[in-house]
Amino acid sequence: MEIFGEKLLLSRISVNDLDFICRLECDKNLWCFEEDVPSDEQVVREKYLHKINESDQTSSYDFIVSIATDKRKTPIGLAQVWSYIEYRKSWEIGYAILPEYGGKGYGSEAATLLLKFAFEHLHAHKVVGMCNSNNTRSVSLMKHIGMTKEAVFKEELFWQNQWTDQYYFSILEKEFFAN
Repeated sequence: MEIFGEKLLLSRISVNDLDFICRLECDKNLWCFEEDVPSDEQVVREKYLHKINESDQTSSYDFIVSIATDKRKTPIGLAQVWSYIEYRKSWEIGYAILPEYGGKGYGSEAATLLLKFAFEHLHAHKVVGMCNSNNTRSVSLMKHIGMTKEAVFKEELFWQNQWTDQYYFSILEKEFFAN
């Protein structure tokens, strides 16, 4: 499965992507606003291999982000959408773009493509995104793609040896299509 954007291509992950995913997921610099970053690439490999091999995977979609004009499909990031609360038709998005590709709108486009996929193909009613309150780039991105900050989970995350807030953003199907 592939999702084409203006500048990007999102391709469903495959076994060929595992080395990239393991390096990405275990990069503490890339995930500097997360409470916990895995350090064992083998554990990450097994987790994603299991996801790839699930025959009826309908609760989580993982995509490699690449530049649309790159014939080699060099990975520049990861974009994900997973079921947040199934019976409410709520989905959550997550994304990471390698720092050397930052500031070019790739994160915004990848997140917008995830929203479009969630609303058009997964028939989501609502899509949410959460981030550390100190992650100003993620906050800006979610606002930029039309999400609204609905809540502040006070001292939700234990980050850098202190409690910090987590922001909760969302967008409804009707809001997405109104734009």
